[in-house]
Amino acid sequence: MASTVLDELLDWAYSQTVGFLGAFFALMGNMGVELFDLIWVQAVVRFFSQLGWALFAVSVVVSCFEFGIEYSSGRGNIRHTAINCLKGFLAASLFSAVPVRLYALSVSLQASFTAGITGLGDIGGIGQGIVEKLTTPEGLTASGVDFIFGGPAFNPVMMLFCVILMAYAVLKVFFANLKRGGILLIQIAVGALYMFSVPRGYTDGFTQWCKQIVGLCLTAFLQAAILTAGLMVFSDHALLGLGLMLSAGEVPRIAGAFGLDTSTKASLTSAVHTAQMAVSTTKVIASAVGGK
Repeated sequence: MASTVLDELLDWAYSQTVGFLGAFFALMGNMGVELFDLIWVQAVVRFFSQLGWALFAVSVVVSCFEFGIEYSSGRGNIRHTAINCLKGFLAASLFSAVPVRLYALSVSLQASFTAGITGLGDIGGIGQGIVEKLTTPEGLTASGVDFIFGGPAFNPVMMLFCVILMAYAVLKVFFANLKRGGILLIQIAVGALYMFSVPRGYTDGFTQWCKQIVGLCLTAFLQAAILTAGLMVFSDHALLGLGLMLSAGEVPRIAGAFGLDTSTKASLTSAVHTAQMAVSTTKVIASAVGGK
C-alpha cells in the first residue's frame, strides 16, 4: 500500500513539474504578446502601418496607370483591377493586427493544451488514482518507483544520457520561444513593403509572408505541446519520450518543407526586391508626368 501511494505521489509530482514547464513556456509566449503592449512597439507598428497605407495609395495610382495603358491596347480588365485594389485594402487593414491576434491565440491554446495533458493543479486526481490502484489486486504490488530507484533505467550512463538530451531539447525550445516575439515584430515591419505589390496583382510575396506568419504561430503551439507530451511519456517510456522531445526542435524545419517557412531571410529578400521595384516604378511615373 505504501508503495502504491508513493508511486501515485511521484507521478503527481512529476506531472506537476512538467505542467509548470508547460506553463512557463506559455508565460514566455505571453511575454512575446505583451511586447506589443509597449508604447514604443506600438509606435513602431503604427509607423509601418502608415507606411503600408502610403505604399497602398501609391500602388493604387500605379495600377490605374497600368490599367489605362492596357485599356488603350484593348487588354484592360477593370474587374481584375478593382478586385486587386480590394485585396490590397484588406491587406493594408489587417497586416499589422491579425498576426498579433493569431499569435496570442496560439499561445493561449498551447497553455490550455499543456495544462490539460499534465493535470496542472489537479489535486483530486492523485486521491482518485490511489483509490483505483488499491481496489485492484495488481495495485498492491505494482509500483513505478523502479524507474527512479532501480531497474535498467537506473544505469548511471543511461541516466546521464537522458538528462543531457532532455536539457538539449528544453533549451532549444526555450531559446526559440525567447526570440519569437521579436521575429513577429520583424515580420510585421516587412509586411508593410508588400502593400505596393498586392493592389497591382502581384500577390506571391505577400502569400509567402502570410505562410510565414501561420508557420510562426503553428510552431509556437506545436513545439511546447510536443515537448510537454514527450516529458509526460518519458516517465514510462524513456526513449520514446526522448524522441518526442527531440522532434519538438524539428517543427520549424518540417513546417518549412510544406511552405510554412518561419525564417525571415527569404521574406526580407523578397521585401527588399519589392521596395526597389516600387521606387523604380514611382520614378518612371514621376518622370513621365514631369515630361508631359
